Amino acid sequence: GGLVAVPTDTVYGVACLAQDSAAVRSIYSLKGRNGAKPLAICLGDVERLYRYCHVNVPEELLRDLLPGPVTLVLERSEELNKDLNPFTSLVGVRIPDHPFMRDLARACPGPLALTSANISSQGSTLSVLEFQDLWPQLSLVVDGGPIGDIQSPECRLGSTVVDLSVSGKFSIIRPGCALTPTVEILKKKYGLEPESS
Repeated sequence: GGLVAVPTDTVYGVACLAQDSAAVRSIYSLKGRNGAKPLAICLGDVERLYRYCHVNVPEELLRDLLPGPVTLVLERSEELNKDLNPFTSLVGVRIPDHPFMRDLARACPGPLALTSANISSQGSTLSVLEFQDLWPQLSLVVDGGPIGDIQSPECRLGSTVVDLSVSGKFSIIRPGCALTPTVEILKKKYGLEPESS
């Protein structure tokens, strides 16, 4: 039921067990986050994604983007905790390209809920000192050292969030740090069309 600060391949995150409703509520209160903003889930491997999501794209597409600095938004399955993002039928899935995070996710019985280690609407954090105001409310802080270039604003963009829930289409929810290569893969290799918003 605890909240743990963790390094990822993009920014520092706060993780808890996604199937633990009390822990999920704790993440919202820690961040002062609007309850209508969804949390992503974090898994260790692409294979585990099929348990928590209805996948309507080729597995090869998943493997081209994951693990990596991308969050894929898909239809959620019945397996996922109903208290996690109860207001939407979709869920964002993250498999960070970070050996520690993948090992941690594999060691947990279910998915992790994952969000950035900061107060909502403040900048993302690239070192543990940048969110020390949150430490007292965390069960554990895992210091993976600085992530990326602390001076570079691009490094704080977080993952690129792509909605793949509509067959044959994609829409970018957040440009993030991997927009260009992600769009190139989706359009050129898989022929997906950008959804007009």
